[in-house]
Amino acid sequence: MKKSLRHLILIIISFFVNVSISQTVKRPNILFAIADDMSHASSYGFKFLHTPNFDTVAKEGLLFNHMYTPSSKCAPSRAVLITGRNPWQLEAAANHQPTWPDKFKSVIETLTDHGYFTGFTGKGWNPGIHPEGRNLTGKEYNNLKREFVPAKGINTYDYSANFKQFLADRPKDQPFFFWYGCKEPHRGYEYKSGVKHGKKIEDLDFMPSFWVDSEATKHDILDYAFEVEYFDQHLGEILQYLKETGELDNTLIIVTSDNSMPFPRFKGHPHEFATRVPFAVKWPKEVSSPGRIVNDFASFVDIAPTFLKAAGIKENKSEMQPIEGKSLMDIFKDKPRNRLEVYTGRERNDMCRPNGWSYPVRSIHKGDFVYMHNFEPNRWPCGTLEAGFRDTDWSPTKVATMEEKPGTTIYDLCYGKRPKEELYNIKDDPECLTNLAENPKYLKIKNALKKQLFKQLKKQGDPRLTGYGDIFDTYDFDRRAPEYDKLVEKRKKKD
Repeated sequence: MKKSLRHLILIIISFFVNVSISQTVKRPNILFAIADDMSHASSYGFKFLHTPNFDTVAKEGLLFNHMYTPSSKCAPSRAVLITGRNPWQLEAAANHQPTWPDKFKSVIETLTDHGYFTGFTGKGWNPGIHPEGRNLTGKEYNNLKREFVPAKGINTYDYSANFKQFLADRPKDQPFFFWYGCKEPHRGYEYKSGVKHGKKIEDLDFMPSFWVDSEATKHDILDYAFEVEYFDQHLGEILQYLKETGELDNTLIIVTSDNSMPFPRFKGHPHEFATRVPFAVKWPKEVSSPGRIVNDFASFVDIAPTFLKAAGIKENKSEMQPIEGKSLMDIFKDKPRNRLEVYTGRERNDMCRPNGWSYPVRSIHKGDFVYMHNFEPNRWPCGTLEAGFRDTDWSPTKVATMEEKPGTTIYDLCYGKRPKEELYNIKDDPECLTNLAENPKYLKIKNALKKQLFKQLKKQGDPRLTGYGDIFDTYDFDRRAPEYDKLVEKRKKKD
């Protein structure tokens, strides 16, 4: 009897051990593909570029219409992605080219700690000074390069080959996280590389009214489109290799961009179309009703908690700072989502204003409206003319818009100062041309949005709402400023 009981106990123990091992083995892989400065994909209806691999992910998974980055610039946007917190909750990491605050742990570091094999190719979290001895986006895989690239300005990293090397290094049966950080379509572009490789000006179906409709601008857009397609090409090669190795069905795939295209009024700026980015998800057997178009509001703060949830890691076990975002798993499962709005903004992008000042903005996107609050309307949004309006990347399109001169609609929209409050009806005015903030008909809407925005920012501890917003101006590119809590303590004692 005792022998039988002992045998039964061993069977039960063996069962739970095997279940635990099975669950570990079955944890999904994660592929995160992120372009650098991309606003478009052909699955959104554009014909001037072709992204068949992005489109396949969307067709076999989900296509998001309202995914936002809280800051449309590389370093702060990527900081949000890997922490699940808004820029104004990340101290120095709210700015471009910061020193990473030691206190913030990335979700990829957490995945590594919980048994994932992690790595990246191309551009991870950048530009900025990394904490010593830490890999915020996993082990770097950039050794393999291509001898030839199709245009000047395109990086020589062989992204897909580096991914294959990463998989070759992965221990058997260990789940992986891989960050495919393509450096395209970041500037600069080889002028007329688009038409050189078969693109046609007559196919161009994208031309904002706040740009000069010139031949130079049209070529600039097509050159950008060609580099978007280069990102998509490597994505296709990576997806094909996943299929060949039998890993595709057990991989959560997310494809997006860190921020918008590097053109006037887009990259680095807080306009609605500048903070909304392409976003597609594929996860076989886990995404309900694949092929769906998602119109729910979502934010980059939701990505880190989504990774944790997919990997079966509880947030309180992640050793990360409190996470602001919420997992996208409810959207994956086609369940109702309670979020009705998202928040975006910006601090300092580049040193292009006196004293290294930022241009602080906070916005709320809700329904058909976006309310934008410019905390320092006397400062120049793009930086000063003497600094070359450096908060807008140099390009043929920038040259054409600057030639319009101050006082013209195009010049003022792209480089002029902005009022303290802005309100736009995105449905009727997608280019954010008509500011409704002073229109009496919209006073009630404006006040309601402002109240909700400020209430939420106070709740999140935004220094701009607690009287310490100038701390963002103290963070230099090459040194550490005082930590926020220490600065607050010091000022309280002084007061």
